[in-house]
Amino acid sequence: MPLTLVVWCVLCLIWGTTWIVIKIGLADLPPIGFAAVRFLIAAFILFIILRVQKLPLPKTAKEWRLLALTGILQFSINYSLIFWGEQHISSGLTAVLQATISMFGLLLAWFFLPNERITKLKVGAVVLGIAGVAIIFSDQLRVQNVLAFLGSVGVVIAAYTAAQASVLVKAKGGTFHPATLVFGQMICGLPPIILYTFIFEGSPLQYHWTWKAIASVLYLAIVGTVVAFWLYYWLLSKVESTMAMMISVATPLIAVLIDWAVLDERLPTQTFLGGVLIMASIATIVFRKPAAAKASAE
Repeated sequence: MPLTLVVWCVLCLIWGTTWIVIKIGLADLPPIGFAAVRFLIAAFILFIILRVQKLPLPKTAKEWRLLALTGILQFSINYSLIFWGEQHISSGLTAVLQATISMFGLLLAWFFLPNERITKLKVGAVVLGIAGVAIIFSDQLRVQNVLAFLGSVGVVIAAYTAAQASVLVKAKGGTFHPATLVFGQMICGLPPIILYTFIFEGSPLQYHWTWKAIASVLYLAIVGTVVAFWLYYWLLSKVESTMAMMISVATPLIAVLIDWAVLDERLPTQTFLGGVLIMASIATIVFRKPAAAKASAE
């Protein structure tokens, strides 16, 4: 199996497990403060890696503008809106709306990445994948009040900003080392999150720091952020952005299966049908042979 496929599968597994870890951590920690501490620890680890490996930081204003823009899109707006939106809508609806990252990515690549053309095959695969996620969580797709509607809008905007950040990195950030890229984005994107945390959720030193909360933060910081984003940006530099962003379609299925296996939660009866559609979607985009991919593009 090519290394890119191995990394793609590893990323699906990592981001599929972060759902359950976030659920455990939120039992003791406020949502935005939880995210802020997670990313602060990740940024500190990345800083040490940069110093030890003597990796250079960006030197030009143009490079810093790219990191600032994508950092704000990826970390400030994306994560803030997801955590805020999840307070008002179900995790299932959040998963469906987040899966639209793949659709936004497909459209944005058409504008920013001339070599990545929109094809009927890609459109069909993305629609199939989102439909699969929607079927799995069909019993949770309810918007009951104005806040739930606004929360849904927020998660869709978050999906757009995540896709936009990925496409911009693919188009203009190819010269960056993945560790430099993630660290630069974080130091640009974290200040708004930290400011919100201290204003509305108080000092992290006063949070309810149980062993479960500490373990959740460390796992999300080290594995769910440093390792995951390092691998993601490496993958993004090697494959089409559409393939990389199809991870957002696969992770909800993995998360549901992990909840069923670890937390003994009920497995929805529609999981099989939704899972079949998701796997068909992934097979079409991710596991197709290079010759088939080239013929599709032509």
